[in-house]
Amino acid sequence: MKTHSLFNKHLLTFWLLLFTVATSVNLYAQETKEDDAIDILLDELFFNDEQFINDILDSFNTYHFIYTNVSFNSNTFFTGRDSGVDQFNIVPQISYYSASGFNMSVSGIYYESFIPNWDFTNVSLGYYNTIGKNKLFNYNLGYTRYFYANGWDTFTNSIDLSFGVRNKKRTLGTKLATSYLFGTDQSFQLVSRTYANINLAKEKNFNLNFRPQISFTAAQQTTALEQLNTIGDVTTVEYIFNDVFDLLNTQINIPLSLSTKSWDFELGYNINLPSRLKTEPELKSTSFFSISIGYLIDLK
Repeated sequence: MKTHSLFNKHLLTFWLLLFTVATSVNLYAQETKEDDAIDILLDELFFNDEQFINDILDSFNTYHFIYTNVSFNSNTFFTGRDSGVDQFNIVPQISYYSASGFNMSVSGIYYESFIPNWDFTNVSLGYYNTIGKNKLFNYNLGYTRYFYANGWDTFTNSIDLSFGVRNKKRTLGTKLATSYLFGTDQSFQLVSRTYANINLAKEKNFNLNFRPQISFTAAQQTTALEQLNTIGDVTTVEYIFNDVFDLLNTQINIPLSLSTKSWDFELGYNINLPSRLKTEPELKSTSFFSISIGYLIDLK
């Protein structure tokens, strides 16, 4: 009798959406306090590579804006795991934020080799606010709907809650984000990250920042074992399913960002340290480069 793991491409594709693609939106520090607040709005909605948390309530009093972003990732991994197919992916998105704290975004992902290349489109609605006089604590509550090109319906909805805290100087921070995923099946995921914000250069027309971070991804997954039972000359196949909640990946992100009044650019190097589940073989670390370009449209 022998067993071996079954690889579920669709499930891993979904984890890629939540934990890799989501890190592609970046809007970096601007010259004013209000512009700094805009940065964290994007950070809250997408749980992205933005590495610091800024004051937000003052921004709510004056700002309505649209933010557009396109990111390129040099290779595709699923919770840090190598699928055996080397391919880039591109993630475009557009977001709107109102002075009330309401935010909305539409995004999707294009894969180089998958068929269809355009995998899905997602629409997100959320509400952001801070807690306390010093605005050191913040939260975002949201709902996301996924529309898959191939009709996949295992996970088509997500209810998301994130909670963050930073120091007064905005040089260190940490965040915890949870999601309840449901469709024809249901699951739960948890992501935490800790980051630093180091300003390398600040001039009148631009800022240059280095914002390293480390993040941990844990989620509920269904593992499947195909067990072959042989009695005499007769062989039967039995599938054994097991739900587990475990650490799936640790990611180290090393980004360098340049921002102007309306534009932001980021070049990053990302290292994945996937954690082996019981049904998996030994896993190797993976890495990829990422490039992101964003533009802010002020509607005030």
